[in-house]
Amino acid sequence: MSGYVALVGGDEFRPGCEDFDRAMLEATGVARPKLLVLPTAAAHENPSRAASNGVGYFSELGADASPLMVVDGASANDEGITSEVEGAHVIYMTGGNPAHLLDSLSGSPLLARMTDALERGAVIAGSSAGAMVMGSWMRFRQWREALGIAEGIATLPHHERADSPTVARELASTTPDGLSAVFGVCGRTGSLGSPDGRWTVYGPGDVTVYQQGQSRSYASGESFEIQ
Repeated sequence: MSGYVALVGGDEFRPGCEDFDRAMLEATGVARPKLLVLPTAAAHENPSRAASNGVGYFSELGADASPLMVVDGASANDEGITSEVEGAHVIYMTGGNPAHLLDSLSGSPLLARMTDALERGAVIAGSSAGAMVMGSWMRFRQWREALGIAEGIATLPHHERADSPTVARELASTTPDGLSAVFGVCGRTGSLGSPDGRWTVYGPGDVTVYQQGQSRSYASGESFEIQ
């Protein structure tokens, strides 16, 4: 992997998210990075508004932001739409329905282009539902295999609402094989994974890492590696 993986706990495009998002944009090494907002997870709500909110927010942070209006499997397989990923420095998946997002992207040309973008050094980012589908597995009502962009990882978003000891007990008995770690990520907070395997936390909340029945929380500015 040559690019960065960005896992956000939710409440994207709001005050408090700026520290993480500026760090994510800086990781591209481009003064005004091309950023695509992918509102697929919000397809059953208001995808146009979700995309517009993201475009306005990231434009204010200095990105060259535009929407990528993939709302279902058909548009994720549309070469005319997915070709816009070429040259993008950041592809950002919004929150919403993780099952719909996963079903829409699985096996699609869009996913292939996103994977290629990551290999050439782009940032693949997801908030809430977007972060959930990026791991090897996701927990949404039950465990499901996910996209595998963040290999060996699963993400539990909005973790400020969770009780860590309870989550640790649940994961000890239900975690699928092949997971190296589960990240519990608070809203407006994210963990940025670099090509060398190091993760750094930014934002007002924290990231709790669950591994082998143990958990440890990391605050903004702290880094960690997954063993």
